[in-house]
Amino acid sequence: MALKRLSQQGIVFGIFAVLFLAFAIFLPGFATTQNMFTLLQNVAVLGILGLAMALVVIGRGIDISLIAALAVPPGLVLQMVQDGSSLPTALAAALALSLVFGAVNGWLIAYAEVPSLFTTLATGLFLAGLGQAALFKLDVVQWSAGMDGFERLGQGRLLGIPMPIIVFAIVCLVVAFLLRQTRFGAYIYALGDNPYGARVTGIPTRPLIVLQYVLAALIGCFAGLVMAASVNSMPTRIFNSTMIYDVILVVVLGGIGLSGGRGGVLNVVIGTLLIGTMLNGMTIMDVSYSGQNLVKGVVLLVAVITDSFLNPRNEETAQQGDI
Repeated sequence: MALKRLSQQGIVFGIFAVLFLAFAIFLPGFATTQNMFTLLQNVAVLGILGLAMALVVIGRGIDISLIAALAVPPGLVLQMVQDGSSLPTALAAALALSLVFGAVNGWLIAYAEVPSLFTTLATGLFLAGLGQAALFKLDVVQWSAGMDGFERLGQGRLLGIPMPIIVFAIVCLVVAFLLRQTRFGAYIYALGDNPYGARVTGIPTRPLIVLQYVLAALIGCFAGLVMAASVNSMPTRIFNSTMIYDVILVVVLGGIGLSGGRGGVLNVVIGTLLIGTMLNGMTIMDVSYSGQNLVKGVVLLVAVITDSFLNPRNEETAQQGDI
């Protein structure tokens, strides 16, 4: 199995290398420093969301509500500041909303034992509806004077490198540390590999599941703040976009098995680089949005089929009901 995982990761990286080289040779303007920064900056938020999804998928779950967590709490920050609240107060409110949202997701999955796919689909719809009905005055929440300075999180540069790229790198390091150097990470891999075995050995699986979804919601909120700072607004209807499929594509294509217990930060980075290169190349070639969705759909289907072969479901997984 370790050889299979290595082969999948190697294959995906090889595809990325070939695609990158082909675009560099045949697409004018692709292999420039400015375009490379643009490529990485455009997929930084997607990569951060991919890390949040990876934390859940490694533990044998899935979080369809991530885009709601991306849009609503950061949108609340912009709306509260626009209405006269201080930035620290607004950030505290968004943090509290994300914590409650993640905890509700985790409780429903861990204690009520509702499958994660249906739980997060329902809670994501609820949070998005709550934002549209009660929290936001307009679909696009605009920047206001009280947010001045905060835009550096998305538009600033450090040593010439755009801040979103640096933020993505920092989140990668933090998640890698959690997964590889802490007991929490070891427990997540054990949970994803064999939930019943993990419970028998004394691992607190239910609180662990709750913590997974809380962390995913917090990371999603942070990604939304980076996104809002990048464009000086929060388009709250992004929940209705296909972005969640892009996040799943990054995770699965990168080599994190949907059966759980496998993968890590490097897989997310590889998946993000491949998707970023593909989207950047199609944009330079002036491929329409519909055409890009068609290509992404085909790639996602191939990735899921490949995952089913390289990470086959075992009898225990079948009894578990997957995700």
